[in-house]
Amino acid sequence: MSGHGFHVHGPHDHELEHAQQGGHGDGGMINQIALFTAVIATVGAIFSYMAGATQANAGLFKNNAAITKTEASNQWNYFQAKSTKQSLAEFAGDLAPQEKKSGYQTKIDRYEKEKGGIKVAAEKLEAEAKQWEHESDEQMHQHHRWAQATTVLQVAIALAAIALLTKKKWLEYAMFGVGSIGIVVGAMAALHF
Repeated sequence: MSGHGFHVHGPHDHELEHAQQGGHGDGGMINQIALFTAVIATVGAIFSYMAGATQANAGLFKNNAAITKTEASNQWNYFQAKSTKQSLAEFAGDLAPQEKKSGYQTKIDRYEKEKGGIKVAAEKLEAEAKQWEHESDEQMHQHHRWAQATTVLQVAIALAAIALLTKKKWLEYAMFGVGSIGIVVGAMAALHF
């Protein structure tokens, strides 16, 4: 038929020719949405990884805080044991004859000195536990930001799919807007906001 100067195009052939020639219409929108989806999915995967990593760190730091608190508690128990021994030595010294009082006073002084070192160690461990708690809280906050960013990017990808199916330009704009918000929230996570 085309040999006689008459050529019939099917609808699919027309769309292919139109797309190859850089046609306007839906081809540009489809390419934009496809590129956007690929980029946002990649960024979302990175954000998701960071969310998992910060959550793991938060758990590790919380565990370190618990271990350090236990060590501090052990030191305070040791301090209490020395205090009890000191009190018993004071009581015994009060009841002892004068010639034995100096021996008890030596023990009392030793216990007092030992308690000072134990107290310093216990307070140091308590401060260290508080620092671990603080770091855990910071990591958990950052985890929430990464998770929020990931969720917003997933919504943007869903909007991209809906925009692609419905061919609504306003959904494409919404997709870009929501994706931008997701990137901003991810930047906030990276900057510890």
